[in-house]
Amino acid sequence: MGEMKWTLPFSRLKKIIILLLIIVYTTSAAKAEDCKTASHEDNTFTWADYLVLGSMLVVSCGIGVFYGFCGSKHESSHDFLLGGSSMGTFPMAMSLAASFVTAVELLGNPAEMYTHGSQFWAICLAFLMVVPITSKLYLPVFMQLRLTSSYEYFALRFAPGIRYLASALYILQMVLYTSVAVYAPALALSRVTGLNVYLAVTVVYIVCIFYASQGGMKAVIIADTFQAIVLIGSLIVIAYLGEKYIGGPAPLWSENFNTGRLELFNFDADFTIRHSFWSVVIGGTFYWLTMFCSNQASIQKYLSVETIGQVRKALWTSCFGLILVYTINFYTGMIMVAHYKDCDPLESGQIRASDEILPLYVITTLGHFKGMTGFFVAGIFAASLGTVASALNSLAAVTMQDFLHSAFKIDLPEAKGAFWAKIISIIYGAISFLLIFVVANLGSVMQVAISFNGMVGGVTLGLFSLGMFFPWANSKGAMFGSIIACALITLMCIGQQISIANGVYDEESKPTSIEHCVCLNTTLLYSNKPVIEHREKPLFLYRISYIWYSMIGFLVTVVLGMIGSFVTGYQDPKDVDADLISPPVMNFLMSLSNATKELLNLPLKPNNTKDVLALKVVQPKTVERIRKFSNPI
Repeated sequence: MGEMKWTLPFSRLKKIIILLLIIVYTTSAAKAEDCKTASHEDNTFTWADYLVLGSMLVVSCGIGVFYGFCGSKHESSHDFLLGGSSMGTFPMAMSLAASFVTAVELLGNPAEMYTHGSQFWAICLAFLMVVPITSKLYLPVFMQLRLTSSYEYFALRFAPGIRYLASALYILQMVLYTSVAVYAPALALSRVTGLNVYLAVTVVYIVCIFYASQGGMKAVIIADTFQAIVLIGSLIVIAYLGEKYIGGPAPLWSENFNTGRLELFNFDADFTIRHSFWSVVIGGTFYWLTMFCSNQASIQKYLSVETIGQVRKALWTSCFGLILVYTINFYTGMIMVAHYKDCDPLESGQIRASDEILPLYVITTLGHFKGMTGFFVAGIFAASLGTVASALNSLAAVTMQDFLHSAFKIDLPEAKGAFWAKIISIIYGAISFLLIFVVANLGSVMQVAISFNGMVGGVTLGLFSLGMFFPWANSKGAMFGSIIACALITLMCIGQQISIANGVYDEESKPTSIEHCVCLNTTLLYSNKPVIEHREKPLFLYRISYIWYSMIGFLVTVVLGMIGSFVTGYQDPKDVDADLISPPVMNFLMSLSNATKELLNLPLKPNNTKDVLALKVVQPKTVERIRKFSNPI
């Protein structure tokens, strides 16, 4: 009897394989559905959430109604754009902090902590250096001249062309950045909460345009103060509840330490490292100097109070407010690390981008608290409102003073100043809103816009520094230095973005795990972890960390500006008005010996104290030029 052979017809084998595949697919699909349910079934707004969010928006609108219709009438652009210089110190400080904290940062900082660690928190050290530099070197000039548009300074110190260049760059910067600052967080929220992204941005713009255009600077500052309280309150509640669910501070710090995320003192001096101690502290100092010293929205708020002492108090208050927000933000990121230690939501396909991790956590972990999701979204909306409102008010000031009045010689009657400021605010709000639809289709433009923000600020800070610190700088040198700096930073920014798009610019991330995920969507898993091929590194210029852009723009503007000034014939310091020079610099120059002054072509040392004091008084020439370039509208 021959050996029995077990054979299986091919058709039957095929049926069995298909049956097994169906079973596997059904099981995995069921698990995927379980995962989806666990993560997203409650990701919708309840009536309590709408009530909390709606209350914040209604109060913001109410502030606009009060200052636009019930409060004192805005009869001139000075009243509308500067609040009549009658605002309080604390509201102005809160408004400063609120305008500096964007919704992009509120979502981005916890994601930064989760993905790259705590090194970026060292930016708080930069805040402590920025305030005294601002208070001593730049602020006295702004407060002495009290120009509605800070860029009027360039017409007084250099030439109208420098003024128009700086104003145009600022307008382009703020219109683009406000669109990104609203769209980016709205997109992150929509993917996790289910909120329609275009509905969210529409609500933000309608509310913001309403109270900013109706109430002017007074409404912006008071609304910012209220929104800052909402913003900080939401962060504190999330951090408190998150720490409680983790089990207290001990496991929180332990998990972050074990994964190498508690890193503050990476002293590697390589300029291509994304974040090191040097890049964050030094590069961050220059970035925040651009925000405090050369940003029209900030300078405009300084002029909303009466004295320089009030501004200095407000600067320190806003500084500690920023440190508080950043600290809570990064602590929240530590909570994300501990909570998702065994199942990274990005790798497991629950989210598409790292800035969605905080909304995901709030929804899935804290969402069962009535109104909690609405409170969180209200905090994000508050940050967006503060950014856009300050931008609209400052854009109106720059347009009216630098272009309508100065460039186009349009003399608007004093009584109509506030009316036209409102119209211009509405127009810029509409332009920024329409740009949302462009940003939505150009994903890489977000990083470009953020880098462009630093680039413009660095160049403008360089121009102010040229004028205030170097009395030999002339208009040709200033124009040369600023144009080269703009071109260089733009080239660096675009080159880096192209390298990122081509996959040749890699940013090292901290370790994550998917070991204990309930389920894995393998398609999303592998799509979120692209294979990095060994390719030739991009040029060194393209690999420089974005955080150095402001410093590079500043240095190139100043150095080339001085070189250009001496090549084309430097400005005679004797013809520069004393009020256009920073007081500490003026005091230093006047303290030099007569021999040194003669070498530097400076005015010789006076013979008596009265003459020394006279150097600090507004000279008639300055008054005449201010009247020419800065008549109130």
